[in-house]
Amino acid sequence: MKRIFILTGEPSGDKLASEVIKQIKLKENNIEYLCLGGENLKSLNIETISNLKDITYIGITSVLLNIFKIKKIINKTVKKIVEFKPDILFSVDSPDFSLRVAEKVKQENPNIKTIHYVSPQIWVWRKDRIKKYKNYIDHMLLLFKFEKKYYDEENMTNTFVGHPLLELNSNKVDISNILPKNKKIISLFPGSRISEINLLLPILLDFMKLMNKKYNDFYFVFHSTEIMRNKILDKISDFEDDNYQIVSNSNIKEDIIKNSFFAVSKSGTVSLEICKYEVPSIIIYKMNPINFFFIKRMVNTKFVNIINIINQKEVIPELLQSECNSKEIFNSVNYFIQKPELINKQKELVKKTVKSMQNDQLSSLNAANILLNYIKN
Repeated sequence: MKRIFILTGEPSGDKLASEVIKQIKLKENNIEYLCLGGENLKSLNIETISNLKDITYIGITSVLLNIFKIKKIINKTVKKIVEFKPDILFSVDSPDFSLRVAEKVKQENPNIKTIHYVSPQIWVWRKDRIKKYKNYIDHMLLLFKFEKKYYDEENMTNTFVGHPLLELNSNKVDISNILPKNKKIISLFPGSRISEINLLLPILLDFMKLMNKKYNDFYFVFHSTEIMRNKILDKISDFEDDNYQIVSNSNIKEDIIKNSFFAVSKSGTVSLEICKYEVPSIIIYKMNPINFFFIKRMVNTKFVNIINIINQKEVIPELLQSECNSKEIFNSVNYFIQKPELINKQKELVKKTVKSMQNDQLSSLNAANILLNYIKN
């Protein structure tokens, strides 16, 4: 019986991996699995060797503070994988963790095929890292088409499989009884981590106050995870107005985005989902000054948003660090409201860019087919 070990480092990777494994199980049921994963992989009756929460460290300072613990977990994970003797090590995202594990596994057993899903952001960080990846990754699965040229230049095996967030679906939920009528929705995304919420939520609340002073026809919807919902509730309980709500139900979040007039989003993959539905937006982000000091000196791009990176210009305004304040956010949103032609221009450019990033088939299906080809050969 063939074996696949699935390696993830955070909940988003666990979700991506589970979608791929679902596709594999539809085509081949004679495979044994073991993983380091979370609830999504567990729901497929796949045993995990450790709790995913133990390895989810965010930010440079967190990594430095936990460096010995992380090293111990890496070594333990490598040992478990090598003992399992998989035909394939399927690592997903979280490159700081998963690629370190993959490198050590390849050193221990070169016969294990290593396939990594979600390329590290080589267009942001040093591109010469691909030379190193070639030594221990057999196949890199790419979410973005423009990434391919970097790997092709180094003759590293790669495939553009597409981005799951850009896949269109036909789910339709009636939200007419959830939101007030005659109000325009502004969707707010303060982040899914407590550090992001602590920094961005007070700024967004002040932005809402400025908006409410000038307008009376907007309704604000915070998009949150179920875990962070109560954290937001605690911080928002004293807000003077009642033209807001917090949504954590994934079944309705998508339809609220679709029906939004505008979105203010933290930098990250969620901005792609906003773009998929052609909702005009701005990007905000603020981080620990120490982290920002290091990151600013390492990046190779002027922009943080993928739409801007691809276009090499600011299609979607980015308000970062000192510019990420309530007054600047208000001024930017207000400027768009006063100039609808700018909204239309952004939507046209975003639509064109998103179309160039989409694939014909599901990303999970493309990834599954590649894994199956390795299993059969």
